[in-house]
Parts: sequence; C-alpha cells; structure tokens
Amino acid sequence: MGVFTLGGLTSAPASSRTDLLAPATLEALETLGWLDEVGIVEIDPDVSDTAATRDQFGLDAADLANCVVVAGKREGVERIAACVVLSTTRADVNNTVKRFLDVRKASFLPMDRAVELTGMEYGGITPIGLPSGWPVLVDARVIDDGVVIIGSGVRRSKILLPGRLLGELPDAQVIDGLGLEIPG
Repeated sequence: MGVFTLGGLTSAPASSRTDLLAPATLEALETLGWLDEVGIVEIDPDVSDTAATRDQFGLDAADLANCVVVAGKREGVERIAACVVLSTTRADVNNTVKRFLDVRKASFLPMDRAVELTGMEYGGITPIGLPSGWPVLVDARVIDDGVVIIGSGVRRSKILLPGRLLGELPDAQVIDGLGLEIPG
C-alpha cells in the first residue's frame, strides 16, 4: 500500500517518510487514516512545479493534478475554495467556481496569502490539510484518473494516490466540468 510507480517516480508509503509532509498535511493524513494508503516521493524542490516535474520524471500530464486556491466576496464576506484539476486543464474560475462560491467575481488568491492561510509552501499546496470548512472542488476527471500526483504541502516532495481519495476528503465536492481543457 502507498507504493505507486508513475514515469520515473516510485513512491514509498507516506507513513515511512512523514518528514516530507507539511504539518497540516501530515495531521490530515493521520486523521483520515491514509498514511499507508498514499505514497510519497522526495524530489528536488527546483522541479516542484508541475511542468518541471512532468519533464524531469517522464510523466504523462494527465497524471498530475494541481491545487489552486480561489476567493471571492459576497456582501463583504470572503469565500474561499480550493480547486483540484488535472494539469491538462485549468480551473473554470470565471464560471463554475464563481457560481459555486456565489460571488460576482472569483480570482486566484495571491501567492503570499495562499501560503499564509494554508501553512504550505507555494508550488506544493495540496488539498490534503487545508483549513477546515474550505470547500475542496475536485474535477470529476481527477477521480476517474487512477493514480495522480499532487503536492505534499512542501516543494521537496510529491504525493501519489488514487484520485478517488480526493473525492473523499472532508468538504470535497466532485464537479463535472470544473477543469477546462487548455488549448494548444
């Protein structure tokens, strides 16, 4: 369990390398009982960005998922959600996310604010261990994709796990069409 191979990456169970997880991610994995269900792999922080990880380890872009934090305001109250989409897509912030949050305009949280609120490193933000109550919007393709690679909360590692688990996170909502195909 927790041992997966994708491209040039082979993971070990997260329970064997808890030092490679952000504190909030570790706490969430412990609470969920997933430390032996998910894999962890150490990487060079310089290749943490999705495209660099894909190129460095010969991965299929459809095996990598991105987590972005989005916010909007309604009646002066900020509403925040995390979106998880495959790297072959981008989150439909202007329509799907905006409607979900019930705001006039939704936009990506600035990097420094996302880092501050999540307690995670930029480039490593993961849906596992986000603040309680934040909706985690997961594109249905992530759930259907078998094993996916996501951030671990830190730039020096990646998590490999069955995509279906992301739909089982507290506050997760699986949404068809959350990810829009990237032209090109």
